[in-house]
Amino acid sequence: MEIDMTALRMVEQEKGVALDTLVDAIEEALLKAYHNLPGAISQARIEIDKRTGRVSVMATEEDDDGNPIGEFDDTPKNFGRIAQATARSIIMQRLRDADDQRVLGDFASKQGQIVTGVVQQSRDGRLTRILLADEFEAVLPDSEKTPGEFYRHGDRVRAYVVAVERTEKGPRITLSRTHPGLVLGLFEREVPEIQDGLVSIKSIAREAGHRTKIAVAALREGVNAKGACIGPMGARVRAVMTELGGEKIDIVDYSDNPGHFVANSLSPARVTRVVVHSVENRTATAIVPDFQLSLAIGKEGQNARLAARLTGYHIDIHSDTEGGDDPEVSRSSMSDDVRNDAAL
Repeated sequence: MEIDMTALRMVEQEKGVALDTLVDAIEEALLKAYHNLPGAISQARIEIDKRTGRVSVMATEEDDDGNPIGEFDDTPKNFGRIAQATARSIIMQRLRDADDQRVLGDFASKQGQIVTGVVQQSRDGRLTRILLADEFEAVLPDSEKTPGEFYRHGDRVRAYVVAVERTEKGPRITLSRTHPGLVLGLFEREVPEIQDGLVSIKSIAREAGHRTKIAVAALREGVNAKGACIGPMGARVRAVMTELGGEKIDIVDYSDNPGHFVANSLSPARVTRVVVHSVENRTATAIVPDFQLSLAIGKEGQNARLAARLTGYHIDIHSDTEGGDDPEVSRSSMSDDVRNDAAL
């Protein structure tokens, strides 16, 4: 009774799985199979000749007192079929394990980064399969797809790596087209000043497929962070918008001053003044001209909602007319139009 050692050596050479590891795994599996057979000896071992592939079951012979006195060959007559099937199963399992480890090893470091792949056909309409680096398959779940985007077989897409994990079915690379990290990564690619550490994206608020706001800051005096991200004639921001399917992007200046940051976050609306009621509770009121109120709030509240997420502040928005009757808002007026509450 023999197993194919040539196949084991090919696995060792092509997949890097040591021959001894394969043989040990087959011996362990065969011993379990032997013990499941009627009349199996409890004290036994599997012996595989690594040169010929011959498989033997060596059972321990004991004296009347139960002391081992030697071994004898107790290989069952039908054990050859079991051995061959077991060897094939172990080889396939080790091949899957090797591939799994290769995927996890290659992509574990890419979690949180942007990758480019090619859309593959899939029978599961809830998942879009993306081929990465011509050999690794990733999935783009429905929940991570940008509303309104359609992916056809052969399309090249960029996506954000949400997770690289081992599952019962093997390694799984999960991608996203809705994650704010996709916007961050695209700007990092398009803006040399970000790559050079001159500009930083401080926060991002996104409603995928519709609109994104990003807050940027210069890390060196004299650098125009907002201008760098917009690019010459708007080329850089347009490139990101194109990659996102035409999604609108507002770029605003970040500020350590909460009042200024809240005011900037409501762009493109012009803010007259801001009262920061509590830094601890992160609440503020923004006052805008009457004719700017609808712009500040945005369609279905989108502009105000994104501004709140960008700054982390709950922002109440009032027009000049409304704010004029509020003593707390009225006393907040300053020459620079934007200020923090006097209690700060």
